[in-house]
Amino acid sequence: MTTTEQSSPAPAPSRPIALITGVGRSIGIGAGIARRLAASGWDVAFTYWTPYDRRMDWGAEPGAAASIAKELAEAGSRTAAIEADLSDPDAPTRIFDEAEQRLGGPVTALVLSHAESVDSGLLDTTVEAFDRHFAVNSRASWLLIREYGLRFRCAPGTATGRIVALTSDHTVGNLPYGASKGALDRITLAAAHELAHLGVTANVVNPGPVDTGWMTDDLREALAAGTPLGRLGTPRDTAHLVDFLCSPEGQWVNGQLLKSNGGAAS
Repeated sequence: MTTTEQSSPAPAPSRPIALITGVGRSIGIGAGIARRLAASGWDVAFTYWTPYDRRMDWGAEPGAAASIAKELAEAGSRTAAIEADLSDPDAPTRIFDEAEQRLGGPVTALVLSHAESVDSGLLDTTVEAFDRHFAVNSRASWLLIREYGLRFRCAPGTATGRIVALTSDHTVGNLPYGASKGALDRITLAAAHELAHLGVTANVVNPGPVDTGWMTDDLREALAAGTPLGRLGTPRDTAHLVDFLCSPEGQWVNGQLLKSNGGAAS
């Protein structure tokens, strides 16, 4: 299922277009990346899925998509907010269709920051939860990357296309999330080689512990104590690295799994 939120008009683009998934909350990593890329000269299409936020502990944020789109527009970006259920295998094609139609050009950068993330371990994970995590975190990411690769065009000898996927090293007590993110890593790193002839780079970023409203006070304190700077990561920290990877200066970084975690102890 894909539904349309507000967007700005779509004349011929003068700015490159980024498609960012998982931009459902204003304090989330996806929203931070969207703000940074908009400020760096990108037009931004982004996806979100309200039913996911609604069933999580933090709850849905009413009007978040419209508010984020307004922020990006104020930064000079043309925007397209697209509500999409990424467990639907047909969603990636519809997302790209809508982004291109509404922003008037092809997607240059694909940033995968969406996630299904429900805590459970080896003994209490259900088959339904396991399958849903892999459908959203792994299968949808593959289908989005495939759709991007099928549509991407650039001048021969250039390296202008960008894929950046956000991952995690969670495993214990987080089985389906960690396992499906591990699959995402392999898919993205394969793209660095299989799409190289198109002029596309692909990298994975592990942002480490970022407080976007899901941590308890005790967890927040423990994780902050495990970093040299004594603080948690922020969406802005992650966004700066993604911005660099998407820039012309970032074209020589390819096929990497990068940790942007402030030196957090593992």
